[in-house]
Amino acid sequence: MTPRPVLSPAGWAIFLAAGLVLLVGVPALNLALQPGDALHLPNYLVPLLGKYVCFALLALSLDLVWGYAGILSLGHGAFFALGGYAIGMHMMREIGARGVYGNPVLPDFMVFLNWTELPWYWWGSSSFLFALVMVVAVPGLLALAFGWLAFRSRITGVYLSIITQAMTFALMLAFFRNDMGFGGNNGLTDFKDILGFDLQAPSTRLGLYCLSVVALGLAFLLCRFIVSSRLGRLLLAIRDQENRVRFIGWSPTSAKLLVWVVSAMLAGVAGALYVPQVGIINPGEFAPANSIEVAIWVAFGGRGTLAGAILGAFAVNVVKTYFTAAMPELWLFILGGLFVVVTLLLPKGLLGLLSHVGGLRGMIPGAQRAAPIPASEAEATRG
Repeated sequence: MTPRPVLSPAGWAIFLAAGLVLLVGVPALNLALQPGDALHLPNYLVPLLGKYVCFALLALSLDLVWGYAGILSLGHGAFFALGGYAIGMHMMREIGARGVYGNPVLPDFMVFLNWTELPWYWWGSSSFLFALVMVVAVPGLLALAFGWLAFRSRITGVYLSIITQAMTFALMLAFFRNDMGFGGNNGLTDFKDILGFDLQAPSTRLGLYCLSVVALGLAFLLCRFIVSSRLGRLLLAIRDQENRVRFIGWSPTSAKLLVWVVSAMLAGVAGALYVPQVGIINPGEFAPANSIEVAIWVAFGGRGTLAGAILGAFAVNVVKTYFTAAMPELWLFILGGLFVVVTLLLPKGLLGLLSHVGGLRGMIPGAQRAAPIPASEAEATRG
């Protein structure tokens, strides 16, 4: 079987144009224009856009497993938070003697709680490279252990969704405990710099934003590569007819486990990019409601399209930013209404609507939702 291209020529053009706007246009509006200009992008909006980009990466990671493998995770916030804690631990160690208590080794919250030495799981956190490894290793190992047990036991559907939610809820309760050594209810905060760059400096914030955009672009290409490969067609067959795939000799467990671990690592990277830009990570990021909200982003944008997940994350969070500031009492009703509207009127999401109205079907990368694939076709991918 001839492998499908990662993107069509039109898709590459749109991908590069979007990257140009985000990587060149946004910094230009911030740096090249004066504060009095109508199109000037204020410094305070740069980390906000960076946060949206991180959420888009998180939504992309969920769409990879939900849209293409049929794994509806309601606990992806756990992987996101673990990535955030991994980089947060490093930034706490970078504070050193500049903390409130002036302890060069122990973070302030440990001094306050009368800890006398650094716990073993903080060893190595002073190294930035070690922190980077932990950003993907910790979510990846948790996903590997969880997925191996769940998929091997053939737990699917709503039962798997409930278990993922229980996982993130259990982690939230654990991280709330002061004796866990992660700052308890307050979490990790008061970060000052990363690799010597002041986190409050506009240049650092702009750099983190650009880094987030690059990470989102690379993650999108990685996901497109996966779903365009023979593995991607196998995942579609598993999503639609898992029993038939197993009957013809394939192992759904291995394929699902691989893409599940990749998805968790991408969520961890999103968390690691998110924390320096917002300045805090606490157990609230494990809240099951956060993971459910991510599923709404994906559904609203267009499940099984990848690009739709990114679009949904941006669209819903822009609306959230406005309503939580202007009319906070209405936000939850609006969020629920979005989900109802998408379920009843927009089964292909916002991207499906745009591609249909604008006649862009086939041009937007991933705009056409992955069609069901007969399980028998998966057998052809063997050769």
